[in-house]
Amino acid sequence: MERHFDEELKELKERLLRMASLAEESIVKAVKALVDRDKELAEDVIGSDDAINFLEIEVDELCLKLLAIRQPIATDLRFITSALKIITDLERIGDLSVNIAERALDLMEQPLLKPLIDIPRMAQLAQKMVKDSLDAFVNRDPELAREVCRRDDEVDQLNHQIFRELLTYMIQDPKAITRSVDLILVGRHLERIADHATNIGEDVVYLVKGKTIKHHIDEKGGKN
Repeated sequence: MERHFDEELKELKERLLRMASLAEESIVKAVKALVDRDKELAEDVIGSDDAINFLEIEVDELCLKLLAIRQPIATDLRFITSALKIITDLERIGDLSVNIAERALDLMEQPLLKPLIDIPRMAQLAQKMVKDSLDAFVNRDPELAREVCRRDDEVDQLNHQIFRELLTYMIQDPKAITRSVDLILVGRHLERIADHATNIGEDVVYLVKGKTIKHHIDEKGGKN
């Protein structure tokens, strides 16, 4: 019985990591489609979202089955409940990548507003946060998970910088408003992707330490 349970947990991890791989790939492709003005790649991101959604359903059903039938305790229970939360974040990352791809398609219909420098940099940071948060999950590495959470500030700062720059474009040239708004939305979507990576990092700390660090509760005298 225990051996079979271990195999089910392994299957759960494999499906979750497959979902994570697709979500990471979607981020990279969406931003590349934006930078290269590649319509086919943007449409590929939009079309691949179904695969992420199907995996979310599969993992969700497997988690609920394990909770109901196996009635896990301690670390196994935390692993399964963490997986339930992580797949929600991964599904949202997939959705946000689709949003970026849709903005890319809109921007392709218009002249290039400006060379894209900060947005690709922001995308690299966010994608690395997603990757490292999942590596922390696989390796049960709370220190890496905390490092991911700390990096969120850097993404937020870049997002604010992008917003201020594009606001200047809109003030100087009303014809740039539509394109500027689309790029502002791309920055906001990337910022939200980083937030979801942070959520995963927080879940990893809970999984390994049994400790909640959401909202910096551990720095405010919360439970250990």
